[in-house]
Amino acid sequence: MRIVLALPAPLASVSGGYGYDRRILAGLRELGHEVRVEEMEGRHPLPDTAAEAAARRVLDELVPEEVLVVDGLGLPAFAPLGDALAQRRVVGLIHHPTALETGFSEADRTALRGREQALFPILSRLITTSRLTATRLEPEFGVNPTRIGTVEPGTDEAPRAAGSGGPGCSILSVGALVPRKGYDVLLRALGRLTDIPWSLTIVGGARDPKHARELQTLTEELGIAQRVTFAGEVDGAALEMQYHRADLFALASWWEGYGMAVAEALARGLPLAITEGGALADLAPRDGAVICAPGDHNSLSRAMRRPIYDPHLRRLMSDAAWRAGQALPRWSDRAVAFAAEIEAAHAA
Repeated sequence: MRIVLALPAPLASVSGGYGYDRRILAGLRELGHEVRVEEMEGRHPLPDTAAEAAARRVLDELVPEEVLVVDGLGLPAFAPLGDALAQRRVVGLIHHPTALETGFSEADRTALRGREQALFPILSRLITTSRLTATRLEPEFGVNPTRIGTVEPGTDEAPRAAGSGGPGCSILSVGALVPRKGYDVLLRALGRLTDIPWSLTIVGGARDPKHARELQTLTEELGIAQRVTFAGEVDGAALEMQYHRADLFALASWWEGYGMAVAEALARGLPLAITEGGALADLAPRDGAVICAPGDHNSLSRAMRRPIYDPHLRRLMSDAAWRAGQALPRWSDRAVAFAAEIEAAHAA
């Protein structure tokens, strides 16, 4: 097949969604498919005129033999082009609907929902990255369930994390600095645990600079700034080393369509401290994780205290996490499944 993937620039962004896109692209090319990437300029997912102009250029430059797949973060920019999307049998790649993103005003969320409710039903197929996201598309966005497929992210074989070696518990959290990730909740939870030794490293780009500054200020207000490192965007061997030296992985998201960073932690046998936001609770083994409601920093704090304090408990949780991680899908078969979804879109 000749496939075009359109997404907001840059493709090199460090996030779970962009990481998924890069791995799928590489896998499709290894399978022999011809793949072209369109990196769209402008503001996304709330599109400005530059974003909508970029969407028009993507459609204008398509040749008849090409299949267009649009990452959901860029789909709202195509809202004025619905008829053309339907005629070209365009496929949507939905990590999670942008209308479910926290950090937007109610007016902006309503606008995004309106665009997605108009766009999703007319696409030839929607490929989601989790079954949970798939279940929400029919009741909330009016999508025919026969047009929905799921290709969950994969993991690579990885060595089991060695841990920090102490003293204290080294906690890792990975994800962009945006409100949906709940870093303020995690920081408030840890701010109640200053009587026990721990350190936290947050790996993720400042996608929302204002929110990133607020998080830094919060660490100072809580008196934990010396324990918290904002590492910024890290990938490749440097990110691998962060996982390898961690003792506990934490994520306090309000919502995750899948939770790639959690899957990567499991693949390395890291015990988890997470919220049940979106698909996270389905991904985590109960004997390898402590799980709390999104937004409840008091409960998260109480749940984290013992695994932070007790190395023996962490070892037992790590064993369970390692077993669960070895059963996760591998990237080696994800591109095959993704290509099959595209073929299904054009066979219907």
